[in-house]
Amino acid sequence: MVFGLLVMLVGALAVVAAVLTADGTNVELLGLDITALGLYLIGLGSGLALLWGFSISKWGTKRSLRQRRESKQLNELSEKLEKRDAERRDDDEDRDKNTDRDY
Repeated sequence: MVFGLLVMLVGALAVVAAVLTADGTNVELLGLDITALGLYLIGLGSGLALLWGFSISKWGTKRSLRQRRESKQLNELSEKLEKRDAERRDDDEDRDKNTDRDY
């Protein structure tokens, strides 16, 4: 999830840097003269980075939510099992007391 956010940040910074440094027909990005094709490829790469970063973040969030849900279910089942075991032990103890009286 964090990796996705970092990729989106890099893509957004590239877009902002390209937009802010464009001056008419001359484009200078981070001190380098860029051609129109170069600017197009930078924009394409930035857009792909944003899309890829969003996808990674979305996948990470879904995975995290699923793990939390599964953990909660396991805890609930564990509590039910412990409660059932305690009831069974109490029943066994009651039965043992009743059988001791019969002898």
